[in-house]
Amino acid sequence: MAFELPDLPYAHDALADLGMSKETLEYHHDIHHKAYVDNGNKAIAGTEWEGKSVEEIIKGTYDASAVAQNGIFNNASQFWNHNQFWEMMAPGESKMPGELEKALTEAFGSVDKFKEDFAAAGAGQFGSGWAWLVKDTDGSLKVTKTENGVNPLCFGQTALLGCDVWEHSYYIDFRNKRPAYLSNFLDKLVNWENVASRM
Repeated sequence: MAFELPDLPYAHDALADLGMSKETLEYHHDIHHKAYVDNGNKAIAGTEWEGKSVEEIIKGTYDASAVAQNGIFNNASQFWNHNQFWEMMAPGESKMPGELEKALTEAFGSVDKFKEDFAAAGAGQFGSGWAWLVKDTDGSLKVTKTENGVNPLCFGQTALLGCDVWEHSYYIDFRNKRPAYLSNFLDKLVNWENVASRM
């Protein structure tokens, strides 16, 4: 399966009033995400992974014992991560469905405590990486963080919500204020209906 850059599910300027500028999306989607597509296609060409699904490639090339992952994994995982990321945000106000609110309250004590834990995970990720809300293999909801392009697929988990904390995701709009970016993401950008649909 060749990687293909998906269109954004909204216009480049659709999130500007919510804290993610047109310039950020032009750099992040049109340049960074496209690079994972182009480099991923080059990396898998002529290998056993050519023709496999991106999920198969991620699970098959992840090395839990490695400090740094290989190029095929890095590009495939970041391609997948960003495909999810765009869908996890939406322009306009997104109401949290009742079943998601109930599940978050049961797992974390309150929606506010979930947001606090998620923001802390993202802010506490040293260097580049992601913060996640996942459904674990036992069905429980957990907040996790991963380095670089590593994602919940590597651990058999279902990604419900992910936030990119690589600098290219926030530096244009928030400079070095990653905690402010995370708070803004949770309060203004998340498509909660999409999160609920992943449960």
